[in-house]
Amino acid sequence: MIWRPTLSFTFSHPAHCIALGFGTGLTPFAPGTAGTLLAFPLYFLLSPWLSSLSFFGVIVVFFGIGVWACERTGRDLGIPDHSGMNWDEVVAMLLVLMLTPAHWAWWGLAFVAFRFFDVVKPPPIRYVDRRVKGGLGVMFDDIVAAFYTLLVLAVVKRVIG
Repeated sequence: MIWRPTLSFTFSHPAHCIALGFGTGLTPFAPGTAGTLLAFPLYFLLSPWLSSLSFFGVIVVFFGIGVWACERTGRDLGIPDHSGMNWDEVVAMLLVLMLTPAHWAWWGLAFVAFRFFDVVKPPPIRYVDRRVKGGLGVMFDDIVAAFYTLLVLAVVKRVIG
């Protein structure tokens, strides 16, 4: 049982590398924030080359891979939802970025709102986090946080016109 993953653990299996955000989950402070930030360069790299439908397809594939990777890594770490596993934040933030207006102010608001919902876990996020187990649970509660984030962005966009 490993309480704090190492660089060698991260790169010892593809599932570990993915679940730990290609090493960003090793950050001793706020690994979820590091994963959320990792979504930005991935978004800027992928979005110019893909249609919206294709980009959504990539997110669905990333989600499925994340279920497998987080299940395996959580089992190998001995902690099913280890804080270093941040691929869930990456995938959820990619979804948010895909649906957010392309401007730094919107991206900043999206980042802050997503981190708020991911950390505070208002209902039903907390329910999903506690009840849905394994890799699916790790991944799914962040998708609910992404939905809340998109809801906030839609309200702000409506209010400011």
